[in-house]
Amino acid sequence: PGTTDHREGEEIPHRARGRMSSEAFGEAGLTGLEGDRSHGQDVRTANVMACSAIANVVKSSLGPVGLDKMLVDNIGDTTVTNDGATILNLLEVDHPAGKVLVELAQLQDKEVGDGTTSVVILASELLKRANELVGMKIHPTSIISGFRLAQKEATKFINDKMSTKTEKLGREALMNAAKTSMSSKILNIDADFFAALAVDSVLHVKTTNAAGEARYPVKAINILKAHGRGSRESRLIQGYGLNCVRASQAMPTVVNGAKIALIDYDLRKFKMSMGVQVVVTDPTKLQAIRDREEDIMKERIEMMIKAGANVILTTKGIDDMCLKYFVEAGGGGGRGGEK
Repeated sequence: PGTTDHREGEEIPHRARGRMSSEAFGEAGLTGLEGDRSHGQDVRTANVMACSAIANVVKSSLGPVGLDKMLVDNIGDTTVTNDGATILNLLEVDHPAGKVLVELAQLQDKEVGDGTTSVVILASELLKRANELVGMKIHPTSIISGFRLAQKEATKFINDKMSTKTEKLGREALMNAAKTSMSSKILNIDADFFAALAVDSVLHVKTTNAAGEARYPVKAINILKAHGRGSRESRLIQGYGLNCVRASQAMPTVVNGAKIALIDYDLRKFKMSMGVQVVVTDPTKLQAIRDREEDIMKERIEMMIKAGANVILTTKGIDDMCLKYFVEAGGGGGRGGEK
């Protein structure tokens, strides 16, 4: 039977207004709605306990007297480290609140590169204190607002009272900061060597903006990795490094007053584009077509050399015929470089 809407005079089917119980949903085969729903203080306490458990794992690895952790996975691989981000990455965390702390450490490692253990311990302690405030009938929104206000005041105090311009610190303070960051890394045995390398690298990319403020763009530092030698043989090159080699052994190893041509196409025998066909009716013209294909690339190379380029860098390849023209002109060339 239907019911009547007195305003419009229309009948509304009873089944459209009815409510199905959870048992009825289960009987209908609708998945995703069967399960336990938890809320309230019990869930908050469980989340805080999960975060505290993760913080306790890395807490003993913090500071100058911190201990290394030995982690063994299912296969039997062993990792010994006291780096917070590495420890948390190797832990198999299933709890949702615990996963948030792991992601926090990963983000800190990606953005700053240090302080991963500290942020986990700090976040865990804030959650623990906030849970106590919730037990005193203070609403979570008010607690979050208080944390944000405290963050602003702490940042203001650090900027006004505790921060010092890097120009006033001197090289020794920068070296100590670099050594501290490396103390939990595998490079800590050569901390002096790599600290000097890092400080020199950052100082070399120093720029000054229009307002007269010094800027140190870390992205301007390019790190090239090579196999076959020791880590202490790393060195700082005051210039730009590319991870590619000379295209030919006959090319010079040093070019003074270099004029570099950067190109993004093949320096190989010219070929027609995909789908383009050449139909030859006269067999005697076949060799002329091949000669013209070679001449097209030769003309391109001659144009670069005439423009004054004595170093050619391409993201693609260079064949032997093109290398011959470069070697005869006394120029250098590299292939397979990254864009």
